[in-house]
Amino acid sequence: MHPARLAELTALASDTVEDVRRALPEGLRRAAAECPTILLTLDAWEAEQGESDGDGLLGLFLGLSRAEGEPAGPEDAPRILLFLDSLWDWAEEERARFAEEVETTFLHELGHYLGLDEDEVADRGLA
Repeated sequence: MHPARLAELTALASDTVEDVRRALPEGLRRAAAECPTILLTLDAWEAEQGESDGDGLLGLFLGLSRAEGEPAGPEDAPRILLFLDSLWDWAEEERARFAEEVETTFLHELGHYLGLDEDEVADRGLA
C-alpha cells in the first residue's frame, strides 16, 4: 500500500474509532478506553508474526478479555488490531464503506474484549 494512502486510511480509521468510542454509553466507553486499538496493515502484522494465514482478516482481538481477568504479562494485555489494507479492500476502496467497516470491525473486536464469543457478537449484528 502506498504510504500516502496508508496515512490517509490511518487518519480516517483513527477518527472513526474515536467517534465510535465517544458515542458509546458511559460503561462501554470506559471499557473501550481500557483496550488500545492498533491500526496497521495485515501484511505488516503477518511479516512480524512470520505467518501468512490471515487472508481477508479485517480485525483481531488479542490478549485477555475483561471476563478473563487482569493480564499477567505484556502478551496478555488486551488490544484490538484493525487491518487497514484488508478493510480498504473489503470496502472496495470506497471511503464511506471503509469507515463503516472500521466501525463494525472495531465494535466486533470490542465485543470480544467484553467477553462475547463469535455467536454473541453476531447476535448483536457485528459479524
